[in-house]
Amino acid sequence: MAYTTIDDPSAYFQTTLYAGDGNGSGQAITHGGNSDLQADFIWIKNRTDAENHSLTDSVRGGGKGVLSNSSDAESNNNSNGYLSSFNSDGFTTANAGVYNNASSKNYVSWNWKAGTTGSGTTTGSGTGKAYSYSVSTASGFSVVKWVGNGTSGHTIPHHLGTTPQVVIMKNLDNAITWIVGHKSAGFNKILFLDTDAAAATDSNAFADTDPTSTVWTMGTGNGGNDNDVNYIGYIFSERKGYSKFGSYVGNGNADGTFVYTGFKPAFVMAKKSSGTEDWSITDNKMNTFNVCNNKLRPNSSSQESTGNAHIDFTAQGFKWRSTSGEFNASGATYIFMAFAENPFTTSTGVPATAR
Repeated sequence: MAYTTIDDPSAYFQTTLYAGDGNGSGQAITHGGNSDLQADFIWIKNRTDAENHSLTDSVRGGGKGVLSNSSDAESNNNSNGYLSSFNSDGFTTANAGVYNNASSKNYVSWNWKAGTTGSGTTTGSGTGKAYSYSVSTASGFSVVKWVGNGTSGHTIPHHLGTTPQVVIMKNLDNAITWIVGHKSAGFNKILFLDTDAAAATDSNAFADTDPTSTVWTMGTGNGGNDNDVNYIGYIFSERKGYSKFGSYVGNGNADGTFVYTGFKPAFVMAKKSSGTEDWSITDNKMNTFNVCNNKLRPNSSSQESTGNAHIDFTAQGFKWRSTSGEFNASGATYIFMAFAENPFTTSTGVPATAR
């Protein structure tokens, strides 16, 4: 069997850096990967200023945004700015808003492709409700929008064909915290994308039930299953050589823990699950060489943090180079999500190059 079926990760995930031009009619942004990418989930952050993270997706439409660092309900297009369109090789901002196109501000966008769309009725306990989705079975990613039914055991189809390791979801109608389920924490626990809290035992969000190859299960409560409330979910399943979702234990040493992924990372998001610390995102565009110093925090509006050496990207994974409790406290447990720049070995057996 081939090592990977995804020789070009940029066909499914790309990081794009750009400068805002302040054009009130918006700006067309083009990705620069090896492949054209019409993304279905676009996460944008103003790197220059302390502004909110803006998350949009093609299932809801570009004019509707949610903020990873806030529990706020979904907002329609406003003066802060969302997107006007998802393009064949990029996107167009809606205006000159500070979230994505203020003049002379620097931005990063993280972009995932799904692509195959559909809709249906949810399953499991209680009344079936409407849902719609966009999915890529090749890359193991889907965007799902659904309506809660208020009954524990309500199941939401994800259409990945394999079991998800990560489910990130948000109540769209109300100011309710984000819910993150991660296989390494266990689906009897949850994390909160908009806070620095540790993983917490919770029998409601996922009904103490692991996802399956067809659905994930909801409990009761406003995190994901209030009756007749709208929700959005971003669901991920590992693909060898392209994505990895796992955990590691810190060693408290600047010659830190090495985490094997099987590819050279383009993006790593990590969170201390055993204690209180910020989430962090490091990518290969804000950092073009090791040691990687620059990062952003999904649970904070803070501008890009620079100058603190904390991680190396290698041909087979990433290595922490910091004693900070945010990444590498001795004996602490951390969860992570990683996506590839290059697989370690392509489907034809060609090795990738290291940094």
